[in-house]
Amino acid sequence: MTVLIYRTLGVAEFLTAVPAFRAVRQAFPGERIVLAAPPSLGPLVDMTAAIDRLAPTWELALPPRVRAPSVAIDLQDRGPESHRLLQSLHPGRLVAFGCPEVGVEGPTWTAAEHDVDRWVRLLRESGIEADPADLRLGPPRVGPHYRRATVVHPGASDPHRRWPEERFARVAADLTRRGHHVVVTGARSEHGVAERVTHRARLPSDRNLAARLDLDAMAALVHAARLVVCADTGAAHLASAFGTPSVVLFGPTSPARWGPPDVPWHRAIWHGSEGRRGRAGVEGSLASITVSEVLAATDDVLDTSDRSSA
Repeated sequence: MTVLIYRTLGVAEFLTAVPAFRAVRQAFPGERIVLAAPPSLGPLVDMTAAIDRLAPTWELALPPRVRAPSVAIDLQDRGPESHRLLQSLHPGRLVAFGCPEVGVEGPTWTAAEHDVDRWVRLLRESGIEADPADLRLGPPRVGPHYRRATVVHPGASDPHRRWPEERFARVAADLTRRGHHVVVTGARSEHGVAERVTHRARLPSDRNLAARLDLDAMAALVHAARLVVCADTGAAHLASAFGTPSVVLFGPTSPARWGPPDVPWHRAIWHGSEGRRGRAGVEGSLASITVSEVLAATDDVLDTSDRSSA
């Protein structure tokens, strides 16, 4: 018997669904748990200790060789497209948000809800107990590129979620003067941004790790890191998953939707209201975040982390 979970999105979305994955594992201990997700997320699957197999799948596509699961769980959206795809497999039961358009009864979708809480609520209201605090991943399967590094991740897929790179460079330079071993990370498409931040911060060129780390290595780096400073992106969710101290800069979306857990070693900084744009394409609330504010937040989260581990 198979339980199919459908979640064909990116790293951040995978990580906010970890409590839901764990809840499904506990609710169906004797069944095979299959996750339909992009193959690039494979390195994270084993760390959940909840998923038996990754069925490589891309958005709005069905995994190959999966037929009539006993239960299909839609952790993708409110429907109708994802609901229709799962209905076409003829599952014994479909767990999903209600969508009258395709005849699915279920809990009501709430737009203004944290992504972790959304999927936990879907399961709870469908009779499956879930814990939103169950976010932590197990250790990565590879060793880190650096130990106790401070990770500065200036990129984000949406340009409006990018804090100005010259400010990231000033943060990196100041933390280096304080004795941090700063490395700069990013996706392949963010190599230029990372290179400019590295140069402006007067860091050695080999501290630019953008496009040099696969997901395994990035996870290992964050797991072993001293601190992560980044925008609202996958690096922030990796820090939450490993309990690594982090300072995350938000805009235009509020941390109430995608922020880290409310614990002292994570700090979300956000000014303003959703949808407000600032000059030069920088989202308004991001533009108002200062370098000194970010540096003060790094001091606070590290002090808290040091005291909690003492």
